[in-house]
Amino acid sequence: MKFLGIDLGWVSGATGLCCLEWRSGKLHLLALECLLPISEILSWIDVWVPAGSPGMVAVDAPTQITNQTGMRSCDRKAHKYFGRYHAGCYPANLNSSFAERTTGFSQSLLERGFVHAPDITPQQSKRYQIEVYPHAAMIGLFDLPQILKYKKGKIAERRAELERLRDLILTRLPQQEPALMMEQLPEIPTTGVALKALEDQLDSLICAYIAAHWWYWGHQRNIVLTDLELSEVRAGRDLSTTITSGYIVIPYPQGNPELLD
Repeated sequence: MKFLGIDLGWVSGATGLCCLEWRSGKLHLLALECLLPISEILSWIDVWVPAGSPGMVAVDAPTQITNQTGMRSCDRKAHKYFGRYHAGCYPANLNSSFAERTTGFSQSLLERGFVHAPDITPQQSKRYQIEVYPHAAMIGLFDLPQILKYKKGKIAERRAELERLRDLILTRLPQQEPALMMEQLPEIPTTGVALKALEDQLDSLICAYIAAHWWYWGHQRNIVLTDLELSEVRAGRDLSTTITSGYIVIPYPQGNPELLD
């Protein structure tokens, strides 16, 4: 089973790509790179998870949008539960400049047999796609008091925060279940362009790990932000009627149980 992380360029920017493989009871890093054209990204997916092979694609972008204006319910829930950590979502609607690109990418995945998986039976090897949000995921995975702020600011500040993320990936994810085994990651660059490229790659790695975490644990250690309240989702309400309005899968924040209050 392979897990692909896609830190999608929402408008025109480069996309970070990561491939993890579940093998011998561990996750292993197979690929970490950046590509620009959507056609090349889809070809990359076809190489790592060929037609008929099992895999899960986790996309950091709004893959399902039905609201003409405002924000999706799942985006609103992200603000409700993760705003205190500075991890609220960017609002998405059909008038957004990125809507056609991000939903079109999801449709291309559907055409390849990757079905949406807001609900899942753990550890079944099929072809899935999910929407994820790395900033919120890191709060739970790394027990952070707030997000790592490597997106904005001076280069020196961004480098320091990206170095923290790199260190957390190397030291914490091998201790998680499922464990991600890797010997090294790229060093933190000193120029802005190279820094952005590595940022996209590390975000894609987090996306891929979220996919593996969702596949491995299902609802037991993950939450799904949808139109439903978290209590309804955890009680086993059918999610199949809510997926068209969007959903976000986030690892369950073990160190932050008050999130579910």
